[in-house]
Amino acid sequence: MAIDIRKVTVMGAGILGSQIAFQVAYSGFEVTAYDISDAALAGAHHRFAELVATYRDDVPGAAGGKAEQTAAGIVLSADLAVAVKDADLVIEAVPEVLSIKQDTYRRLNEVAPERTIFATNSSTLLPSDMKDFTGRQDKFLALHFSNEIWKRNIAEVMGTSDTDPDVFRAVVDFAGAIGMVPIELHKEKAGYVLNSMLVPFLHSAIALSAGGYADPETVDKTWRIGMGVPLGPFETLDIIGLNTPYNGLANGGEREQKLAAWLKDNYIDKGKLGAESGEGFYRYSGDSV
Repeated sequence: MAIDIRKVTVMGAGILGSQIAFQVAYSGFEVTAYDISDAALAGAHHRFAELVATYRDDVPGAAGGKAEQTAAGIVLSADLAVAVKDADLVIEAVPEVLSIKQDTYRRLNEVAPERTIFATNSSTLLPSDMKDFTGRQDKFLALHFSNEIWKRNIAEVMGTSDTDPDVFRAVVDFAGAIGMVPIELHKEKAGYVLNSMLVPFLHSAIALSAGGYADPETVDKTWRIGMGVPLGPFETLDIIGLNTPYNGLANGGEREQKLAAWLKDNYIDKGKLGAESGEGFYRYSGDSV
């Protein structure tokens, strides 16, 4: 079965959702970015403007107007039916809360064409926990990207026991076509390959500071020097944005929920959401985000 993916809708235009939409459009696909309100789309418009500057500086070949043309070509919509009416592929990047994702797929299935493939960008949740809400289990799988997609260019592809092999292969090919290195998983694993290693590492760092053993700066310095790497775990968390790890921790066990409460009380409730908000564990100037 030949599957042609040309028109892509990205649901959720937050930090990573905006990056996905921009990278897909930059690679020559027709892209619609959907979010729930005009206010959310205004935030996406601002992110696209920032990505234009980032691509011009960091991506070979993005100068000469290509980055600007990419941003101008992305359609923004707060109407779900309009956003997906012609989509070959919908990439879902809504908050990392299972009930929200399940409800999203229930609504999405009512308005999307029968041919449309659904892909979740969930960081830690299993696609099998969502598949029964999609109405098209054979056309549903996970497609997971890393933050700062233009340089951390992996795309993890993971199906369920119901995913059509032709659909899986088409999404792997699509990942390659947008400049990603496809990482194929042979069976479901919460966290895929990357987050199965990254999330426990980040949680360990949070536990050190939440437990009063060492402040975030010390934890980061230890990791950078000891491992010879450019970023520590709290610097990484600021890039990701604190809402994503908070949602993951809040849905965990007693230990994880205590760490989530520490993040919420000390950072999230104070508007310290990470680099994009100007402050997380560190402060950022406008031109460094």
